[in-house]
Amino acid sequence: MKKIASILLFAFLLNGCDDGDISVDLINFEDTTTLNCPTDETITSTLIFKLKEKESLLLYVPKNIFAGDPNPVPKFYDINLTDHRVIYRAYNGKIEQNNICAVIPPATPTVIEEWIATSGVISVLTAPEIDTKDEINNSTRIIAYNYNITFKNITFDKPGGPQTYETFSFGGYRIPVSPANLAQPFLATNAGQCTELKQVYNFNAGESITIDNIDPSLIVNEVTLPDAPRTGLINDTTNKVIYRTYKGGVLTKDFFCKIIPPTTPSVTQFWAGINGVAGESGIIEVTTTNIGNTGFLHTITLKKVSLQKGTNVFKLGDTYVLGQITTSSI
Repeated sequence: MKKIASILLFAFLLNGCDDGDISVDLINFEDTTTLNCPTDETITSTLIFKLKEKESLLLYVPKNIFAGDPNPVPKFYDINLTDHRVIYRAYNGKIEQNNICAVIPPATPTVIEEWIATSGVISVLTAPEIDTKDEINNSTRIIAYNYNITFKNITFDKPGGPQTYETFSFGGYRIPVSPANLAQPFLATNAGQCTELKQVYNFNAGESITIDNIDPSLIVNEVTLPDAPRTGLINDTTNKVIYRTYKGGVLTKDFFCKIIPPTTPSVTQFWAGINGVAGESGIIEVTTTNIGNTGFLHTITLKKVSLQKGTNVFKLGDTYVLGQITTSSI
């Protein structure tokens, strides 16, 4: 009889542990989709989250963590109770995105259990998503950034006492690039050259390409012969090709050619052209034709130019027409 009672007691304890593991000890959202609550540019923080049938995992962090800054190694952020927050919640009914993002949350479902992370580290590894569809011109474009998020030594304060995970994978978070890198063609009329800075530029609403400190021998008031453009190579001192993206305003010609660059719109990404190799890559070509008796039209083409930020690279293509600028002999 004692033997049977012992077996029954053991079975009861085992079932109790199983229930605790399911509802409390084991949480895993790695294979679920990451969602976010939309915000405008005036809000500096963002809420991203994952949902299961009756569970949510919330991550509240500054937006600049997801600013499209690719790195070969992760960046780390300390978890706290203010601006780097991690919260797990269980509900008494099915949870949906509008329950999380609504200004006035629905009355149901209600939270029946909450864990708040009190310490640990958020690890974020950022990588660009490259589109390689343009095989004819051998160009690539960054169409999104993928963020792999992992929690290290995270401790949750939960009803049953603190619990620590040495490694807890939140999973991936994908943000499409906006504006998509060079998806909008630059208008020929937007191109220009700065008189003092000797910078050549072209742009659209939120992007620009400049050739800083361009070699003066490339822009000359002389017509070039057919199939004989002037050429120069990208390098660290002259012919520096820079691609930038911006936020907080719309670019106009007035933005360029200032000794002190304007602060609005602000630069969000900065990509530098990789130094050229004669006859192979990183080549600037200029073809010059007449405009009337005293004018000259210079067409600037970038050949086999790649742009780099850290360890990340994308290709403008075998041929990329930057634009046309005009000069006069008088």
